[in-house]
Amino acid sequence: MEVRTTLTGPFPRSEELVQATRDLDRGRQSPEAVEEVYARTEAGVVDLERRLGTDRCTAGYLRWADLFRPISESWGGLAVGPLTRWFETNTFYRQPILHAPPERTPGAIASRLPLPLRGDGAARALVVLPGPYTLAGLLDNRSGEAPQAIIHRLGRLLAEEVRELRGLGYRSFEWAEPLLVTRIPTGPSAESTVEAYRGIHEVAGDSTSIVWTYFGDAAPALPLLTRLPVSVIGVDLAETDPASLEVGLNGRAIGLGVIDPRTTLNEDPGEVARIVRRLQERTKPREVWLGNGAPLDLLPAEPAAKKLHLLAAARIALTPPSGGRS
Repeated sequence: MEVRTTLTGPFPRSEELVQATRDLDRGRQSPEAVEEVYARTEAGVVDLERRLGTDRCTAGYLRWADLFRPISESWGGLAVGPLTRWFETNTFYRQPILHAPPERTPGAIASRLPLPLRGDGAARALVVLPGPYTLAGLLDNRSGEAPQAIIHRLGRLLAEEVRELRGLGYRSFEWAEPLLVTRIPTGPSAESTVEAYRGIHEVAGDSTSIVWTYFGDAAPALPLLTRLPVSVIGVDLAETDPASLEVGLNGRAIGLGVIDPRTTLNEDPGEVARIVRRLQERTKPREVWLGNGAPLDLLPAEPAAKKLHLLAAARIALTPPSGGRS
């Protein structure tokens, strides 16, 4: 069994970066100086990822104000809406407002990816985007279009995004889908979600496609999740009992959110290794991806960096001795 590790979303901004952006807003700092802080902080996240041996690089997505902003700021038919609480957390996002059928703007997402992920960095990069169901469910729909139609349309547009990004060398995509486990789709919404992912799968080719769920128990959603044509199904172990993950994965890998950013307490690598081994015995995944459950930016930067060392420690604990078997 192959064990892989990755960050699964944005890394928290450092105090230096937060202060620099505040100073820019107040006219006390130049854009050039703030850009230097961004570049230095991104390089620090990349260095951390390399030292931890993560299989994919994110560079932290520090320039993204929230998960939806690159889309709501650049796609046609959408606008940036009011400040809205991000599930049951103390963080917020700007709710996208859909005024008309959405249309993507070519090149817009690619131009907003972290600088270290561009060019030669694309092959190892993890592109993190909102999944079609979560994006459709959390926007303010003023377009008059039915919710199921919006899910389907967003799936088509995100498939076009994958096609463009694959042309630039990107091969790994994560779809952030907390709503799939906090508001499980049924009936037409479920079928529209499956169809949306089929459209993405058709253009993804041999790319790694990850659906990462969090903020809710994934067990009740597994019958739907295992219908999605993706490479990896990710669950948040702070919300999901590992013993409930009994359903067959049909050749898919499983992603385990073994780091809980809701607390600064560090997880035990030995316990993580035991959980993974028990899951391997029951579900026989072809791969296991270890990462943070919910987004790390629920924590300050320093505690988040410390907790990430669990990924390397757990991988070592799961690596058999030379000549052994996992």
